[in-house]
Amino acid sequence: MQAWLEMTAADLGRGIAAGEIDPVALTQTYLDAIDAHPHRDDIYARVTPERALAEATAAATRAASGTRLSPLDGVPISWKDLFDTAGVVTEAGSKLLEGRVPDADARVLTNASAAGLVCLGKTNMSELAFSGLGYNPNTGTPPCVNDAEAVPGGSSSGAAASVAFGLAAAGIGSDTGGSVRIPSAWNDLVGLKTTSGRLSLEGVVPLALKFDTVGPLCRSVEDAALLLAVMEGRPAPDLNGASLQGKRFAVLNTVALDDLRGEPTEAFQQALLTFTTVGASVEHIEMPEMETAMEQASCLYTSEAYGLWRDVIEANPDAMYSEILERFRIGKTYSGPDYVAAWAALDAARAAYDRATCAYDAVLLPTAPILPPKLERLNSDHDYYVQENLLTLRNTRMGNLMGLCALTLPTGVPSCGVMMMAAPNSEAALLRLGAAAEAALA
Repeated sequence: MQAWLEMTAADLGRGIAAGEIDPVALTQTYLDAIDAHPHRDDIYARVTPERALAEATAAATRAASGTRLSPLDGVPISWKDLFDTAGVVTEAGSKLLEGRVPDADARVLTNASAAGLVCLGKTNMSELAFSGLGYNPNTGTPPCVNDAEAVPGGSSSGAAASVAFGLAAAGIGSDTGGSVRIPSAWNDLVGLKTTSGRLSLEGVVPLALKFDTVGPLCRSVEDAALLLAVMEGRPAPDLNGASLQGKRFAVLNTVALDDLRGEPTEAFQQALLTFTTVGASVEHIEMPEMETAMEQASCLYTSEAYGLWRDVIEANPDAMYSEILERFRIGKTYSGPDYVAAWAALDAARAAYDRATCAYDAVLLPTAPILPPKLERLNSDHDYYVQENLLTLRNTRMGNLMGLCALTLPTGVPSCGVMMMAAPNSEAALLRLGAAAEAALA
């Protein structure tokens, strides 16, 4: 049974379908692993064993009668603590929301439950999802699977750790500037950032509504495809026969390759070599408009975030982690005209990006320019915290600013991911590319 904890969600689903895995025994194995883990309370904000076992029991009945609801019926997964769960506290990693109990599940959780997935519980996260590092001194900081002294990446920190440490078959997180892809990359997982608006945000605690997206953190591209399907209630993309032969990739030189550190550089170059070896072509391109887009990020993100949370924050600012509070308050330094001008500049940059990249199947970037920073220094050095947080999210934020879908894959170098970015709503094509790239990198 311990082997189940290392299997992909898709393989677990196939085991259930074949009668080789009992969903109740599977769920209990995960619950036991969670309870026994030394970082249980850092990874999970709260576990929901009663719900999990009830859902697993129903899945077992369906499996026995041949009426399974989806390929993942009976598979246990975790949910970031900003997805509402009926009757269960949902606090988005913040003391500002302490004791908040929603009346209904988030829409994507409702859809997943309707497909038979088992909810193990809610995972810890960066406060109100406003950090790429995953450090939260108020509610818990999970470890990084590759370095116990380093942060795991955020803001979907617990989601990544729950999968990387074998405490969930997959995790569902959110991505506003990289919060699915960074923790996935730093914990050697697959992470999918979906197109803005593709998956419902109903019942999801917001950060910046024009950039917030929902996505899975998991062990394989197949898992990502199946989880996308159950959350939106559509058939999964067909990954059969996926190949990189003849595919054209662009590497964006502008901004994205600046200040890369040693391991991410080496991992990215090796990934590019691997892709060309199996028949893809890779071209480097410049796009000066990306610099303009990146200059708008502070205004757009902090204005939206502070606009949504100002009254709650200022009613009790001492409840917040000081670094997150400071980042939110940057939003009050911008005016309405500043915000409108920033969107106009971003729209122009998006049009330029479309022109520059439309001939390519995807754009390739290192997911993160750096390795996970050490927690002790982040906690003691303010300037270092700000610097590392901004650099961590730099490349992933490009996908959010451009309105794209994006996928990060492990490269085989610990905590180093390679990211593929594709046109809005082209997740099916992106996942096929990802499946082929995953096979090549393996």
